[in-house]
Amino acid sequence: MKRKRIYIAYTGGTIGMKKSSRGYVPAEGFLTETVVNNAEFNRDEMPLFDIHEYCPLIDSSDMSPAHWQLIADDIKSKYQDYDGFVVLHGTDTMAYTASALSFMFENLTKPVIVTGSQIPLSQLRSDGQVNLLNAMYLAANYPIAEVSLFFNNQLFRGNRATKAHADGFDAFASPNLEPLALSGINIQLIKGQLSPYVDNELQVSNITPQPIGVLYLYPGISPKVVKSLVNDDIKALVLLSFGVGNAPQDPAFLDILNDASKRGMVIVNLTQCLKGQVNMGGYATGNALLNCGVISGYDMTLEACLTKLHYLFSQKLEVETIRHLMQDNLRGELSR
Repeated sequence: MKRKRIYIAYTGGTIGMKKSSRGYVPAEGFLTETVVNNAEFNRDEMPLFDIHEYCPLIDSSDMSPAHWQLIADDIKSKYQDYDGFVVLHGTDTMAYTASALSFMFENLTKPVIVTGSQIPLSQLRSDGQVNLLNAMYLAANYPIAEVSLFFNNQLFRGNRATKAHADGFDAFASPNLEPLALSGINIQLIKGQLSPYVDNELQVSNITPQPIGVLYLYPGISPKVVKSLVNDDIKALVLLSFGVGNAPQDPAFLDILNDASKRGMVIVNLTQCLKGQVNMGGYATGNALLNCGVISGYDMTLEACLTKLHYLFSQKLEVETIRHLMQDNLRGELSR
């Protein structure tokens, strides 16, 4: 059987860093050299691969919509030449990039797997080798035609993943959707479906930076704090509320949200809880938000919600259309 060919885009991040007197630092060419000279990556069971290192390498804390576009356009330009794609990325904003790519790609017929590591690939006990080996192997042999995120032997849907552990190997979780696949002694498909190759042309939607606010509610939050954030420069507000979508009954607070919604701001209600979904009809405190024009984000992660708003506003759609689409399941990002 002909060996599959995988394109690896190294955008930056811990996985390719080199030890120095100043700690771990990015080093041009170091990741490629490490992988090419590692016998495990060159076994007959593994796919053939090409590595492209971005220049300059991007620290994931510096990731922006412009970088999401760069990655998406890069994959599109190589799309016909490879059977699957692996994006190496820093862990801090990996879930944002995976979510953004999931919305930007339309007619995706090949796997795009985002991964990285907590310890550099070249170091003892690195999780990078396992993560990269598995991502390449899955992309070649268990092709699931969507954007996914692989970490610590679990393949998650990209727009369902969130960083849950700052310094552990189990850095990512998918609270509201089981993994697409588990990589143990055997590869076990859970929610993932293998995709037969279909010759569709990949479409990439452009994403441009959008002014979006995030408001984390806490007991006793002052309406002045809310008003300072909800101004005419903000197109959308993600409200991180209590429990199933509850918020204070303070009339001044509700009036601010109501006025903002009437001005055309899209206000999306997400729960602060790691697991579960918003149900604003459950309690009067949630119903009050509904009456102010706030829409439900159901069980979306913050990363999925923010990138979805960026994606929709970049299409220059009517505000009511955006409100409607935010509540629709476009790429498997929410449960209804």
